[in-house]
Amino acid sequence: MAGGSERLGVVQPLPLVPSGSIPVSDGVALLEAEGGAGIVFIWGQAAFSFDGDDPAARRLAAVQLVNCDAASQREVAAAFGVNETTIWRWRSEYSDGGLQALCSEQKGPKRASLLTADKVAEIRELRAGGRSFSEVAEAAGVSSRSARRAVLGSTPPEVAKASGETELVPLARPKDRSAERAAAAEGLLAEAAPVITEGASLPLVGALAILPGIAVTGLLEVATDLYGAGRRVRGAVRSSFYGLRALLLTVIFACLTGEPRAEGLSRIDPVAVGRLLGLDRAPEVKRLRFRIAELAGERRSDELQIALARRHVAVHPEACGLLYVDGHVRAYHGKAEVQKAHVARMRIAMPGEVDTFVTDRLGQALLFWQADPGQSLAGELRLTTEKVRELLGPDARPTICFDRGGWSPKLFGELSLCGFDVLTYKKGSATPEPREAFAEAHFVDDAGHDHAYLLSDHPVSLPYDSGRHTFSCRQITRLDEKSGHQTQIITTRTDPDAALLAYAMFSRWREENFFRYTRAHYGLDALDAYATVPDDPGRLVANPARRDAARSVAEARREIAAAQAHEGQGALAGRAVDPEIAAAFSDAGVELNRREEETRALPVKVPLGEVRPDAVRLDVERKRIMDAIRMATYNAESGLARLLAPHYARAEDEARSLLREIYSSPGDLEVDGQTLHVRIAPLSAPRRTRALAALCEELTVTKTLYPGTDLTLAYSVKER
Repeated sequence: MAGGSERLGVVQPLPLVPSGSIPVSDGVALLEAEGGAGIVFIWGQAAFSFDGDDPAARRLAAVQLVNCDAASQREVAAAFGVNETTIWRWRSEYSDGGLQALCSEQKGPKRASLLTADKVAEIRELRAGGRSFSEVAEAAGVSSRSARRAVLGSTPPEVAKASGETELVPLARPKDRSAERAAAAEGLLAEAAPVITEGASLPLVGALAILPGIAVTGLLEVATDLYGAGRRVRGAVRSSFYGLRALLLTVIFACLTGEPRAEGLSRIDPVAVGRLLGLDRAPEVKRLRFRIAELAGERRSDELQIALARRHVAVHPEACGLLYVDGHVRAYHGKAEVQKAHVARMRIAMPGEVDTFVTDRLGQALLFWQADPGQSLAGELRLTTEKVRELLGPDARPTICFDRGGWSPKLFGELSLCGFDVLTYKKGSATPEPREAFAEAHFVDDAGHDHAYLLSDHPVSLPYDSGRHTFSCRQITRLDEKSGHQTQIITTRTDPDAALLAYAMFSRWREENFFRYTRAHYGLDALDAYATVPDDPGRLVANPARRDAARSVAEARREIAAAQAHEGQGALAGRAVDPEIAAAFSDAGVELNRREEETRALPVKVPLGEVRPDAVRLDVERKRIMDAIRMATYNAESGLARLLAPHYARAEDEARSLLREIYSSPGDLEVDGQTLHVRIAPLSAPRRTRALAALCEELTVTKTLYPGTDLTLAYSVKER
């Protein structure tokens, strides 16, 4: 049967084109040679041609294909390797100015740059001698901006041309890694090596600013020592395209871009994250969860956390003399029967797991673990001392600071004997101190802020065990002159400066701020896994039968009291007591006594297996691995915030918001010898850009290597 075209009398020619041609649309193909020359075929006929040194002719061919409806604007953009907006711009220029408008104009400065090849070498030599950028600029006779550009990587066009450098491709696509994926699937590749995608205006390049901070935490080294670089199954290293390095960095970059949960990867451009990893794309959600589950099968999350804590103590010993301890409830909204806990921020009891966190005096995460159900903070403090002693050694005498939930004078004595100082708020009523007992005291913190207090300081004895014993310590009371409120602080420290101890106690809110920030930005309450493990059936819990019986007794007492009150009113009115009512009161008293005896006969606590045989706990192995990565990232971010402080006037309030803007900023990546230049785009305001430039200078000095390579990271701000 003849086709439709033949019935109309039209016979389409066969689209025969040379091999290697790129299909553009139906009947249209593009063949480009290595030197840039090309031919456009329409239904097998050569319609346009251009030389490699004639970009205007190449642009004209692209414009004419769209203008004559041979192909769509999007199809032409894909075939010619440019953005669709670029095709639209070429068409507008051609429409306004003809072929002349398509001729490329040389961009860049209109005068010769001062940064010649010799001048760049001179500036870099001066900088290598240890001089600051301002000193280098003065010695070389250039501006500080030019000096920074010469050292940190923004090379002028003349120097770039002389050295043979090529222009960076905007939004460059990563190298295709299909062959390596196939090799990994066949078991021939343990881990794909990072390959840097050089290009301009690449999304999320600012997130690479976290790498020097991650290097300080030791996360990649510690995890590699524990789990190995490649995929591990039952202790053996297996082939995998995404190795441990890529896995950890994926979680880190996801946190920085506001998606700390695994499912957040579905909301981030995988190619953008892939460039940061040195790969073609980031792993998918299913792959990330699968790999984390494999690591969880090793059951080594506690070792990972302890190793990171040891590294933290070694790097920040000055911050670990004072430790804040508190519990945090992760509310559970699933259907499993999980023990209830009191969620203070919601003022309600609901199913959830309680995690105990230990942070240093700066509010950085040090240790965290899942507390036993129903365990008080006082009980957790005993476990805290064991873990902290293992970290700090036998000779250290750290101070443990906590809130009133850990109040126990008996425990304070135990902690003091174990070589720990205590710092907490006093619990219960206290006799106010007279006004003349207070004196003004001052403390200057690390940022130079002067804190003024009205303090009273004297020794006290705290009774316990029903007053049979006492614990002697020190009470520091702060007076608020505006409200007249007095806040009592209990401590075993003997520092002569009471203002120092008051500042340390009131700085406990750093841990509360840590909880708030990590809940919002680091997925502190993320479930991360749905796996559960059976709860301990022998664990003693409150007997629900005794609870119900106690309610019945309380209800009976209320009813009798209400009836007695009613009859008392009748007696006052002169009404005679009815014998039947008197008998009813007598029977009610007998029934109340019976209920009370039955209640006393019931045990206060019973094994969990008898009352809640289906009780479970959340399996935290996968969450502990994810939390270890998140906490290391948080600590690294805290380090960047401290670096920003001298260069940004509002760092105390806005340092982390500024860092989040940096993480989401695009930038350029370029490899020059053994240096990977990271040029981050300017920020929303000049003052923030200046702070970024200072931070880049600080980060470059660290000479951090990009993970998995020998490339040294050099940071700078991209020129507008």
